[in-house]
Amino acid sequence: MSNAIEPQIAERAMVWINGNYDKATKKEVKRLMDEDPQELKESFYQNLEFGTGGLRGIMGVGTNRMNIYTVGMATQGLANYIKAQFGSEAELKVAIAHDSRNNSRLFAETTAKIFAANGLTAYLFESLRPTPELSFTIRELGCKAGVVVTASHNPKEYNGYKVYWSDGAQIIAPHDKNIIAEVNKISGVDEVKFEGGNGRIEIIGEEIDRRYIDKLATLSLSPEIIAKHADLKIVYTPIHGTGLMLVPRTLERFGFRNIIRIPEQDIIDGNFPTVKSPNPEENSTLEMAIAKAKAEDADIVLATDPDADRVGVAVKTADGSFELLNGNQTASLLFFYVLNRWKENGLLKGKEYIVKTIVTTDLLSEIAQSFGVEVYNVLTGFKYIADIIGKNEGKKRFIVGGEESYGYLAGEFVRDKDAVIACALIAETAAWAKEQGKTLDQLLKEIYVKFGFFKESLLSVTKKGISGQEEIKKMMADFRSTPPQTIAGSKVMLIHDYKTGETFDTLSELRYEIALPKSDVLQFITQDGTIVSVRPSGTEPKIKFYFGVKGSLASVADYGKANAELDAKIEQIVADLKLK
Repeated sequence: MSNAIEPQIAERAMVWINGNYDKATKKEVKRLMDEDPQELKESFYQNLEFGTGGLRGIMGVGTNRMNIYTVGMATQGLANYIKAQFGSEAELKVAIAHDSRNNSRLFAETTAKIFAANGLTAYLFESLRPTPELSFTIRELGCKAGVVVTASHNPKEYNGYKVYWSDGAQIIAPHDKNIIAEVNKISGVDEVKFEGGNGRIEIIGEEIDRRYIDKLATLSLSPEIIAKHADLKIVYTPIHGTGLMLVPRTLERFGFRNIIRIPEQDIIDGNFPTVKSPNPEENSTLEMAIAKAKAEDADIVLATDPDADRVGVAVKTADGSFELLNGNQTASLLFFYVLNRWKENGLLKGKEYIVKTIVTTDLLSEIAQSFGVEVYNVLTGFKYIADIIGKNEGKKRFIVGGEESYGYLAGEFVRDKDAVIACALIAETAAWAKEQGKTLDQLLKEIYVKFGFFKESLLSVTKKGISGQEEIKKMMADFRSTPPQTIAGSKVMLIHDYKTGETFDTLSELRYEIALPKSDVLQFITQDGTIVSVRPSGTEPKIKFYFGVKGSLASVADYGKANAELDAKIEQIVADLKLK
C-alpha cells in the first residue's frame, strides 16, 4: 500500500474491497490503491452528498462517486421516507426516468428494482425521456414521488439523481431535509434491498408521451399564425439527448413543418462526441447547428440539453449571421410574446402572475407590470417557481416562469423547467414576429427601446476537488466580511444576504428581513441600479457571479453603441471585484 494514502481513506476503501460489492468494483478500488492514490482520495474522502435535490457527481467507484451503490443507498433512504409518509395507503407508486448519459439506464433500473423490493410500484420509462415528462408523469399517474437520472448539462463524466415529490416538483422543505436524514441513516450497502420486487416494475412509454404532447398542444396561443408560417425554418438539435424523443414531435403537433435536423447530433450517446460540452449556454455547443442554419438560411436555432429541461436559442441578425441569446434574452422574448397573446386573446382577468428568480433579469418584471400582471421573485432553482405555482393553484393563474439559466415553463401540469414546451412557444414567438415582418433579433431590440436596455452576464469560476470546495467557501466568507463599497463607480446601496435572511441598507444602516427561504446567495445593488449576485453552484464545482446593468436605448439603430457601453461597464465590474 502506498504511503501517500491516508489511513482513513485506506480504511474506507478496504470496506469496499472486503464488502458486498461486485468483482469489477473491487478490482477498480484495488487498482486505485496501487496506482492512483490521489484519485482514491477524491473517490473516498467523503460520502457523495445527498443534497436538497438529490445526488450529482463524477461516475466511478467509491463513496464520493456516482455508482449503483451510492444510488442504491439514496434510493433505500428515499423508499423508507415515502413509506413513512404514506405507509397507510394501499398502493404507493413512483416514476423513474433517465437521460442519455453513460450508466443512466443502469442507475434507473437499479432505482426501480430497489423501490419494487421495498413494496412500491415503480413506473419505469422504456427508454430515455425528458425530465419535464417525468414531472408530468408523477401527477398524471398519481405517484408519491419520482426520480430522474440525469446530470443535466454537466460534462460527460457526471451523472445525477433528482428527486421529485407528489406535486411533480423537485423536493423542497420539509421533505428535502427529511429525505436527507433518511438517506444518511443508511450506513452501508447491506441495508439496501437490491432484489425481491418481482412484478412491481411497470414499463411505460408511448401512452404517456401522447398524453404529455396533448397537454402541451393546449398551450399554443397562435395556431392561425403558425398555419401561415408553417414553413418557418427551425434548426433543432437534441445534443445527443432526450429532446430527440419529443421536441420534433411537439413542434410538428403545433403545426411547424420545416424542422431541420443535425443527423450527427441525433445519435443518442452519453459521450456527447460532437461537442466539448452538452451545455446549450455555450457558443461552441451550437457550432454545428449554427453552421446548418447558415447553410439553410434558417429563421431560428433551438438546442436542448441532455435531459431537455433547458433550451439554447440562436437568432438571425441583420447581416445574416446567427447570435446565441443568453437565458435572460430568450426569457424576455418569450414573456413578451406570451403576455401579448394572453392580452389579445382576452385571457388576462386580473388574477394572473409570472415567476422569475432573483438572479434573472428585471426586464421580465417591467414587461409583466406593463400588462398589469403580478410578479413573484424567488430563490435560484426552478423548484421555488414550482412552489409558487402549487401555493397559488386554484386561486391565481400561472402564465409563464423562467430563470436566466435557460429554463422556462408555461402551463401548470408540469412543475419544472420544460424545454419541450419552451421550444414550441419560442418557435411560435418567431412565427408571431415574422407575421409582423420582424426577426427575433429585431423584436428583442424593440423590447429594449420600450422597456430599457437591460444587459446581464454570468461569470463562473470553477474550483474542483477538496481544495476547490474550501476556496469557494472562503470567497463567500470574504465577500460577507468585506463587501465592496462601490461597483463600477456607483455606491453599493443594498446588500441582500439570503443566507442570514437579511438586507442591509448602507445609506440608513438599517437592516430588513428577507421573506424568502435561506440560501447561500449575496446580492449587491448600487445606486445606479447595477446588480451583482454571488452564489456557489448547487450542482457543479463552481462559484457564480451574475452581473446586471441597465441603460437606455433611444432606437434600434443605436443598439451597437449602447451595447458596447454596457459591455464596458460589466468589464469594469469584473475588474473592480478582482475576478480576472
